Amino acid sequence: MLIRTLSTLECTKLLAANRVGHLACAKDGQPYVVCFNYAYADYHLYGFSLPGKKIDWMRTNPLVCVQIDEHSQGRGWRSVVVDGHFEELPDRVGHKLQRDHAWSVLSKHADWWEPGALKPVMPPVSDSIPHVFFRIHIEQVSGREASDREAGD
Repeated sequence: MLIRTLSTLECTKLLAANRVGHLACAKDGQPYVVCFNYAYADYHLYGFSLPGKKIDWMRTNPLVCVQIDEHSQGRGWRSVVVDGHFEELPDRVGHKLQRDHAWSVLSKHADWWEPGALKPVMPPVSDSIPHVFFRIHIEQVSGREASDREAGD
């Protein structure tokens, strides 16, 4: 197996090509990791969610980490880790341009609002709860790739 470091450009391409990642946040020394849907644009990851634990924790501590991976045939994989900063895009004066941009970037994908608009209850409830648009400003990105090839192949 060959492991190599991805360039910043390769990391960016992997972020842009995917829509689901693992978002890690922390509060009072306790980590919390959750899957989330995102869209990549202009060195930010844009997201959409109902209020809950991850939003509460990111509001308290905006330092976050995101991990995205892809698996290929055999044992091959590529993985990118983003260290970043959470920024809420509230529905208020002064944030309209950023919020509209988030909507634009996210809405390029079919069903972009799922599952961020639904809570895990039956039946799904979403109409009366205010939705949260946010972005993760990418401060640092790194990545690795593993392939079944041997060095020199």
